[in-house]
Amino acid sequence: MPKLKTKSSAKKRFKITGTGKVRFASAGLSHNTSKRPQKMKRQNRGTQILANCNAKVVKRYFLRGHA
Repeated sequence: MPKLKTKSSAKKRFKITGTGKVRFASAGLSHNTSKRPQKMKRQNRGTQILANCNAKVVKRYFLRGHA
C-alpha cells in the first residue's frame, strides 16, 4: 500500500497545538480593510482555535502524516 499524503492545503492553513486543538488565522485582513469596522480588524488579529465540529474534519487530513 502506498503512503497516504497529508492534504497540502490544510498543512498551510492549520496548525495542531500540543493539546490537540486546531489553530487557524482569521480571514478578512488582507485587503479592503478600510471598509471594515475597527473592532472586526482588531478581533481578527492573531490566531484562533477552531470549533470542535470543524476540527474533527481538519484533523482527519493530518492523521495521514502530522505536518
